[in-house]
Amino acid sequence: MAVGSRQKNIFVVGLDPFNLRLLQAVRHADEYRFHGLLNYDEIAAAQRFDMEALLEKARGELRAFPEPIDAIVGYWDFPTILMMPILRQEFGLRGPTLESVLRCEHKYWSRLEQAKVVPEHVPSFSLVDPFDDNAADKIELAYPFWIKPVKAHSSLLGYLVRNRAELMHALAATRAGIHRFAEPMNVIMSYADLPPEIAVVDGAKCIAEEIISEGRQCTLEGYAFQGTVEVYGIVDTIRGENGISLERYEYPSSLPETIKDDMKRLGARIIEFLGLDDTPFNMEFFYDEGTGSLSLLEINARISKSHSPLFDKVEGVPHKEVMIDVALGKRPDYPARGGRFGCAAKFMPRLYGDHDREVVSNAPDAARIEAIEAKYPGSEIQLYVHQGMALRDLHHRDAYSYELAAIFLGAETSTELTRKFDALYRDLELQFSEPEALSLIH
Repeated sequence: MAVGSRQKNIFVVGLDPFNLRLLQAVRHADEYRFHGLLNYDEIAAAQRFDMEALLEKARGELRAFPEPIDAIVGYWDFPTILMMPILRQEFGLRGPTLESVLRCEHKYWSRLEQAKVVPEHVPSFSLVDPFDDNAADKIELAYPFWIKPVKAHSSLLGYLVRNRAELMHALAATRAGIHRFAEPMNVIMSYADLPPEIAVVDGAKCIAEEIISEGRQCTLEGYAFQGTVEVYGIVDTIRGENGISLERYEYPSSLPETIKDDMKRLGARIIEFLGLDDTPFNMEFFYDEGTGSLSLLEINARISKSHSPLFDKVEGVPHKEVMIDVALGKRPDYPARGGRFGCAAKFMPRLYGDHDREVVSNAPDAARIEAIEAKYPGSEIQLYVHQGMALRDLHHRDAYSYELAAIFLGAETSTELTRKFDALYRDLELQFSEPEALSLIH
């Protein structure tokens, strides 16, 4: 840091120890001071309590800070991604407009906008009011299809419906649980200047979508900066045995270079049309090898925190650096291309099916986890279960499976990555009180 210059004060929404370590690994980290803005538990509680009170608490923390504030950043999904534009605007900081972020994050509005610019890459979709007694009869899509809230996270309340009975179950479950997303989403939407046709599509609405899960899934990581769009990395997504739950993320992508180039051009066109600027983003696609077609799954106006350790292992610098640079008004110099490994992955081992009655009868303690990480250089283990825990209490789950851990690994090849994971997972020796076949991922 230059003599006489001060460190930049960067507030991080929901700052946690794991991601703080990654933030401190960016280049020029000695020029920054990272401050937590709200904690993770408070962010999670926004889905159960008062969103306006949470915003006011964040304002209070920022007003009480005695020094200049240079940036507000965040890597969590809802509600963090939609709180940041509000707070940045109020405190005069760089970042995208709330409306442009909503055009990405509000699933129905986003599909309407996408269909204007790249209709051939967007699935058929339909607006659904789960509280309408006739909702099932108003969906003009053939089975099977997806139904999900216009804003949620982690695939919660997302259902694959193959017939009317499954649709009725999904609608009932949605009515029972959507308030946890609808109430904070409605507060966020009240801050935005929305078209009348979108203002009425509040957080209690859902979207039904044609299934586009055929082919290979991947995510573009990029940024919009002063009107230009750059994609600096593509990460492959591999789904589990049920074809729904996520099995692992792997970087770099093994897709053909011509397909990557097509996706980059398509991604830039979409971001520019949405008016998204001064922010990182990620964008998920499916590539159908049989037809050569590309289908757009979703857009997020943030980096993927799950990908950050992968970039760190391959590039030598986590892509949180991009998030910081853009927030400070500095054009990123990324990728760094100085990593220890040729490829890296985040593995998400799961139990499939209904195991709510089971408990974890054996799981490693912190000392054992540390020993396993030492045995496998380049590994980082975040275990979501502990001995004696009832699986019904596990927060990391979707409607079809239980995510037991996040395991980050680096290796020279994809094959070596899989071998390394299999050996490491065996060493964890996870056991359950009513053991059924645990689907190891390969």
